[in-house]
Amino acid sequence: MMSNKVSRRQFMSYTLMGTGGFMASAMLMPMVRFAIDPVLQESTGGDFIPTSQKVDDLTDIPVRVDFTIKDQKDAWYKSDVSNTAWVYKEGDKVVALSPVCKHLGCTVNWAGDEKHPDLFFCPCHAGRYTKDGNNVPGTPPTGPLDEYEVKVVDGFVYLGVTKPNTLV
Repeated sequence: MMSNKVSRRQFMSYTLMGTGGFMASAMLMPMVRFAIDPVLQESTGGDFIPTSQKVDDLTDIPVRVDFTIKDQKDAWYKSDVSNTAWVYKEGDKVVALSPVCKHLGCTVNWAGDEKHPDLFFCPCHAGRYTKDGNNVPGTPPTGPLDEYEVKVVDGFVYLGVTKPNTLV
Protein backbone atom coordinates (compact mmCIF):
# COMPACT_ATOMS: atom_id res chain seq x y z
CA MET A 1 0.00 0.00 0.00
CA MET A 2 1.22 3.45 -0.95
CA SER A 3 1.31 6.25 1.56
CA ASN A 4 -0.34 9.60 0.65
CA LYS A 5 1.62 11.58 3.14
CA VAL A 6 2.35 15.23 2.42
CA SER A 7 5.93 16.27 2.81
CA ARG A 8 6.89 19.21 4.92
CA ARG A 9 7.85 21.16 1.79
CA GLN A 10 4.46 20.50 0.10
CA PHE A 11 2.60 21.47 3.30
CA MET A 12 4.47 24.80 3.49
CA SER A 13 3.90 25.43 -0.22
CA TYR A 14 0.11 24.79 0.08
CA THR A 15 -0.11 26.90 3.23
CA LEU A 16 1.75 29.85 1.69
CA MET A 17 -0.28 29.66 -1.55
CA GLY A 18 -3.55 29.56 0.41
CA THR A 19 -2.54 32.47 2.64
CA GLY A 20 -1.26 34.47 -0.35
CA GLY A 21 -4.48 33.83 -2.28
CA PHE A 22 -6.58 34.90 0.69
CA MET A 23 -4.55 38.10 1.12
CA ALA A 24 -4.71 38.90 -2.62
CA SER A 25 -8.50 38.46 -2.66
CA ALA A 26 -8.81 40.62 0.48
CA MET A 27 -6.86 43.38 -1.31
CA LEU A 28 -8.71 43.09 -4.63
CA MET A 29 -12.25 42.88 -3.24
CA PRO A 30 -12.53 46.59 -2.26
CA MET A 31 -11.18 47.63 -5.66
CA VAL A 32 -13.68 45.44 -7.49
CA ARG A 33 -16.52 46.73 -5.31
CA PHE A 34 -15.36 50.32 -5.92
CA ALA A 35 -15.47 49.77 -9.70
CA ILE A 36 -18.81 47.92 -9.78
CA ASP A 37 -20.75 49.86 -7.10
CA PRO A 38 -22.15 52.62 -9.39
CA VAL A 39 -23.55 49.98 -11.74
CA LEU A 40 -25.37 48.29 -8.85
CA GLN A 41 -27.00 51.50 -7.57
CA GLU A 42 -30.74 51.82 -8.11
CA SER A 43 -31.71 54.23 -10.85
CA THR A 44 -33.99 57.09 -9.91
CA GLY A 45 -34.79 57.93 -13.53
CA GLY A 46 -38.12 59.52 -14.27
CA ASP A 47 -38.08 61.81 -11.23
CA PHE A 48 -39.59 65.23 -11.84
CA ILE A 49 -38.07 68.33 -10.23
CA PRO A 50 -40.43 71.05 -9.03
CA THR A 51 -39.90 74.61 -10.27
CA SER A 52 -41.30 77.91 -9.04
CA GLN A 53 -42.88 78.57 -12.45
CA LYS A 54 -46.70 78.78 -12.42
CA VAL A 55 -48.34 77.44 -15.57
CA ASP A 56 -50.87 80.30 -15.54
CA ASP A 57 -48.02 82.83 -15.85
CA LEU A 58 -46.64 81.23 -19.02
CA THR A 59 -47.24 82.71 -22.47
CA ASP A 60 -45.99 81.81 -25.94
CA ILE A 61 -42.75 83.69 -25.20
CA PRO A 62 -40.04 81.48 -23.63
CA VAL A 63 -38.99 82.38 -20.09
CA ARG A 64 -35.92 81.19 -18.24
CA VAL A 65 -36.77 78.81 -15.39
CA ASP A 66 -34.08 77.87 -12.89
CA PHE A 67 -34.41 74.68 -10.86
CA THR A 68 -32.22 72.65 -8.51
CA ILE A 69 -31.70 68.90 -8.50
CA LYS A 70 -31.23 67.95 -4.84
CA ASP A 71 -28.69 65.30 -3.86
CA GLN A 72 -27.68 64.35 -7.41
CA LYS A 73 -25.39 61.35 -7.33
CA ASP A 74 -22.26 61.62 -9.42
CA ALA A 75 -20.48 58.32 -8.90
CA TRP A 76 -19.88 58.39 -5.13
CA TYR A 77 -20.69 62.03 -4.43
CA LYS A 78 -24.01 63.74 -3.72
CA SER A 79 -24.48 67.42 -4.50
CA ASP A 80 -27.16 69.95 -5.41
CA VAL A 81 -27.02 70.87 -9.10
CA SER A 82 -28.59 74.03 -10.55
CA ASN A 83 -30.12 73.81 -13.99
CA THR A 84 -32.01 76.05 -16.38
CA ALA A 85 -34.76 75.51 -18.94
CA TRP A 86 -36.56 77.71 -21.43
CA VAL A 87 -40.28 77.20 -20.82
CA TYR A 88 -43.31 78.45 -22.77
CA LYS A 89 -46.84 77.45 -23.74
CA GLU A 90 -47.73 76.18 -27.19
CA GLY A 91 -51.53 76.18 -27.05
CA ASP A 92 -52.36 74.13 -23.94
CA LYS A 93 -49.06 72.27 -24.02
CA VAL A 94 -46.13 73.35 -21.82
CA VAL A 95 -42.80 73.11 -23.63
CA ALA A 96 -39.41 73.13 -21.89
CA LEU A 97 -36.17 73.25 -23.85
CA SER A 98 -32.60 72.71 -22.68
CA PRO A 99 -30.41 75.82 -22.94
CA VAL A 100 -27.35 73.78 -23.98
CA CYS A 101 -26.21 74.51 -27.53
CA LYS A 102 -25.55 71.42 -29.64
CA HIS A 103 -22.43 72.97 -31.16
CA LEU A 104 -20.05 73.26 -28.20
CA GLY A 105 -22.31 73.22 -25.14
CA CYS A 106 -22.61 76.97 -24.54
CA THR A 107 -25.81 78.40 -23.05
CA VAL A 108 -28.39 79.82 -25.45
CA ASN A 109 -30.63 82.78 -24.65
CA TRP A 110 -34.05 83.71 -26.00
CA ALA A 111 -33.87 86.93 -28.03
CA GLY A 112 -30.18 87.15 -27.15
CA ASP A 113 -29.34 88.86 -30.45
CA GLU A 114 -30.84 92.22 -31.46
CA LYS A 115 -31.01 91.15 -35.12
CA HIS A 116 -33.04 88.02 -34.29
CA PRO A 117 -35.48 88.84 -31.45
CA ASP A 118 -37.63 85.76 -32.06
CA LEU A 119 -34.85 83.14 -31.95
CA PHE A 120 -32.64 81.42 -29.39
CA PHE A 121 -29.10 82.72 -29.78
CA CYS A 122 -25.81 81.13 -28.77
CA PRO A 123 -23.20 83.85 -28.12
CA CYS A 124 -20.19 81.53 -28.50
CA HIS A 125 -20.30 81.22 -32.30
CA ALA A 126 -23.52 83.04 -33.28
CA GLY A 127 -25.61 79.87 -33.40
CA ARG A 128 -29.36 80.26 -33.73
CA TYR A 129 -32.42 78.10 -33.01
CA THR A 130 -36.10 78.65 -33.74
CA LYS A 131 -38.60 78.78 -30.86
CA ASP A 132 -39.27 75.04 -31.10
CA GLY A 133 -35.53 74.37 -30.71
CA ASN A 134 -34.74 73.59 -34.34
CA ASN A 135 -31.26 74.68 -35.43
CA VAL A 136 -31.24 77.37 -38.12
CA PRO A 137 -29.48 76.10 -41.28
CA GLY A 138 -26.18 77.83 -41.98
CA THR A 139 -25.38 78.41 -38.30
CA PRO A 140 -22.97 76.29 -36.20
CA PRO A 141 -25.43 74.08 -34.21
CA THR A 142 -25.47 70.50 -35.44
CA GLY A 143 -28.91 69.55 -34.13
CA PRO A 144 -32.00 70.83 -32.32
CA LEU A 145 -32.08 71.74 -28.63
CA ASP A 146 -33.02 68.89 -26.31
CA GLU A 147 -36.42 68.92 -24.69
CA TYR A 148 -37.29 68.32 -21.02
CA GLU A 149 -40.08 66.00 -20.00
CA VAL A 150 -42.76 68.23 -18.46
CA LYS A 151 -45.46 67.55 -15.90
CA VAL A 152 -47.89 70.01 -14.32
CA VAL A 153 -48.62 69.48 -10.60
CA ASP A 154 -50.90 71.84 -8.64
CA GLY A 155 -50.44 74.56 -11.26
CA PHE A 156 -46.62 74.44 -11.21
CA VAL A 157 -44.20 73.18 -13.87
CA TYR A 158 -42.20 70.05 -12.97
CA LEU A 159 -39.26 69.11 -15.19
CA GLY A 160 -37.92 65.61 -15.84
CA VAL A 161 -35.00 64.30 -17.83
CA THR A 162 -33.94 65.67 -21.20
CA LYS A 163 -34.86 63.80 -24.33
CA PRO A 164 -34.28 64.39 -28.04
CA ASN A 165 -36.46 67.17 -29.41
CA THR A 166 -39.92 65.91 -30.49
CA LEU A 167 -41.16 69.28 -31.77
CA VAL A 168 -39.11 69.42 -34.96
